[in-house]
This record gives sequence, C-alpha cells and structure tokens, in this order.
Amino acid sequence: MEPSTQEPLSFFDRYAYAFKAGIIVVTIMILLIPTNMIQNLIRERRERQEEAVKEVTSRWGSEQNITGPVLAIPYKSKTASEASYLYVLPENLRINGELLPEKLQRGIFNVAVYNAKLQLSGAFNGADIAALNTSSSALDWEHAALLIGVSDLHGIDNQVQMAWNSKSYVFNAGVVSNDLFDNGIQAPIAITPGDTGALSGNFSLELSIKGSGRISFSPIGKSTTVAINSSWPNPSFDEAFPPKTRRVDDKGFAATWQVQHLNRSFPQSWEGKKYNIHSADFGIKLFMPTESYQMSMRAVKYAILIIGLTFFIFYFIELSQRRALHPIQYALIGLALCIFYTLLISISEQINFIMAYLIASILTIGLIIAYTAAAFKSIRIAAGIGATLAIVYGFIYVIISAEDQALLMGSLGLFIILALIMYFSTTIKWDKLGHKNNNTITQ
Repeated sequence: MEPSTQEPLSFFDRYAYAFKAGIIVVTIMILLIPTNMIQNLIRERRERQEEAVKEVTSRWGSEQNITGPVLAIPYKSKTASEASYLYVLPENLRINGELLPEKLQRGIFNVAVYNAKLQLSGAFNGADIAALNTSSSALDWEHAALLIGVSDLHGIDNQVQMAWNSKSYVFNAGVVSNDLFDNGIQAPIAITPGDTGALSGNFSLELSIKGSGRISFSPIGKSTTVAINSSWPNPSFDEAFPPKTRRVDDKGFAATWQVQHLNRSFPQSWEGKKYNIHSADFGIKLFMPTESYQMSMRAVKYAILIIGLTFFIFYFIELSQRRALHPIQYALIGLALCIFYTLLISISEQINFIMAYLIASILTIGLIIAYTAAAFKSIRIAAGIGATLAIVYGFIYVIISAEDQALLMGSLGLFIILALIMYFSTTIKWDKLGHKNNNTITQ
C-alpha cells in the first residue's frame, strides 16, 4: 500500500475562508447605504408630522405663555425725546386653572391640544413705584394700562375683563410697547396723579384660552403661586422651576408651583426694556408618549451592530459546519434585517411603538428563520439563529428605551458580544481551514 498524497491547493483555495470574510465585510458596508436611506425616510416622516402639527395649531392655537397682569405707566424723562414706560409687577399673583386636553388628528398624526380655564388673582403695591425715586410729575398716570402677555391671541376664548378696586376693566387686543412681550392684551386704567394708594386692593380675572403642546407662566408676582390640574396622564414639567407638589397617575395630574421674587433675575418695577421677563418661565408640556420617530432613529443607529453580528453568526456556522452560503444569500439576509426598520416606522405610525417593535421583530426573525432552515436544511440551526436574533432585538429595545443608561448598557452589551465572538472563534480549527485531503489507495 502506497502512502496517501495531498492534492496541492491554489492560493485562492488555501485562503477561501479569508476571502469570504472580506466579501462579508464589504456586504455589511454596502448595506449601510439602505440604512442611511431609512434615516432619511424617518426625517422626512418627522417633517410631515411637524407640518401636520403646524396646520392644526394654526387653527386651534399654538403653545401659550401667560404673563401678567403688569401695570404700565408712561414716563417722560428729561433726557429722552420720547416717552417710555414704567412697569410695575403685582405684589402677589395666584393662578388656578384646569387644562381640558384633546387629541386632534391630521391624517395619521395626533396633536395634543387643550382648553385652559384660568383664574388669575392678586394685588399690586404702590410702594414699588416709590422705590424707584421717580418724579410723580414725569408719570402720565391718566394713560396707564394693564397688560397681559399672551403668545397666541388666536387661542383666547372669552372676553377678558378684570375686577380691581370695585371697578371692571375690559381688555382689548394689542400692547402699548414691545418691551415685555410682542403679543398680548391691554386695558386702559386712569389713576389719580401721585395716588399710589390707588394701586392697592385685590384684582381678579378669568381667562379661557386654547393652545397646543405646552402652556407656561411667567412668575411676575413678588410671590407667585400656580396650581394646575388636568386629566392628561403624561405631563412633562421641563421649564425653569419644577413643581413644589405634584400628582401624576392614570387619571391625570395636579401640580403646584411657588416662586419668590428672589428666584428670578428681574425686580418688581423698572423703566423701559431692561429685563427679560421670560427668563424664569415655567409650565407643562402635554407629552405624547409615542415618540415613534425618535425611537426609530435610535434603533437604526444600531443597524450595523445587528447586521454585523448576524453575519458573524452565519460565518461561524459555515466554518464549523462546513456549509457554505453564497454572498447573495448574505445580501438577502441583510436586506431582510433592513426591512425591519421600514416595518417599524410604518407600523409605529398606526399603533404604539412597543407593539410596533414587537410585530416588526417577529416578522423579520420569522423570515430569517424560514430562510435559514431552507438554506442549511436544518431546523436546529434556524432555531438557534432565531433565538439569537430575539435576544439581540430585545437588548436593542432596552437600550433605545433607556436614554440615561443607553451608553453604559450599549458598552457592556458590545463587550459581552465581543467576548462571545472571541470564545466561539477559539472552537474553530483555523489551521485546518483551506486544507483538502485526497487519499489514494493503491493495491
């Protein structure tokens, strides 16, 4: 019997597995093109959503900011050629109100709107004018006005009038100057020259106003208290001051703010445009819990991780089982992984994001399991691939849902994945790859 001989191998045959790895890497890079296109699709859909929101809010009312009431007194100084205004803020301000929320639909997009029923009350203090050491003769008391800043006048739903010192003052649209705010309402109020005592006494008014998305308030009182309740279950308190007390549950929310004049950067009275009266604004945003486009964009950013990991798994199966996949089959699997994101975007526009993610994952994983079973002729391998993808998609969802811990969880996840890949790579006999033995037996 003659000894066996080994057929000499060409360079390509000897390093075929290495060439295959290079082709897989190139395929992954090419698949980044459709993922980039998907990101552009998300931006386009988000822009369409913003257009729908603008269209609805232009008719109903946009975000509202309430500032006031503020007392404005014309002031003529010796150096200025034109009269400016002296502004006096209330000694205390109390705002009690209820937000009646609604969801308006434009096409497939929902917009959170509200009708706010507000009661404003408080009192002024004439000592705030005396503190400025302003000559009484320089003040045009007879042309004083009460001002209330309203960011979108389209939303005002009632005739506003204020009861003050046993008198009623009716408000009209417009402001006497743009020192404090651009949009608002005003009511003329005649004060006896030098009679700062006339500013004492309580005032009260009711304001019914429509808006969308957010409502905020300016703490113009020396002591400002705001109490708001609503049936909206998902509020967001993200302004300058958090609520002092709050209750949020499935039935809605109730929140109370208390702000003192020491918490802000402007005084109780001043002349002209010296201070930004909106620097300490606070309020509520009617948060829409299904921020589907933002979540989808986060998910797409992990596409290269899912595609790369899936291809590595198939590649190791090839090496360990000696079963080859054609590069076109890799490309088809990669396209199936990319289709997941278009499914996620389209489904999440109809239902909540969690269910959309679950449905898109099941459809994608099911398709890849069926294709793997047909390609490898093995249910066991297909089931293993499916279980791995289920774990990966579940892990990705946890990452994109946890904003604050996303970096930490992502880093740990990548470390674990790399460790597993390194471990399984040690089970492959790399020195045997590319060898082909032909034993010839001669008698």
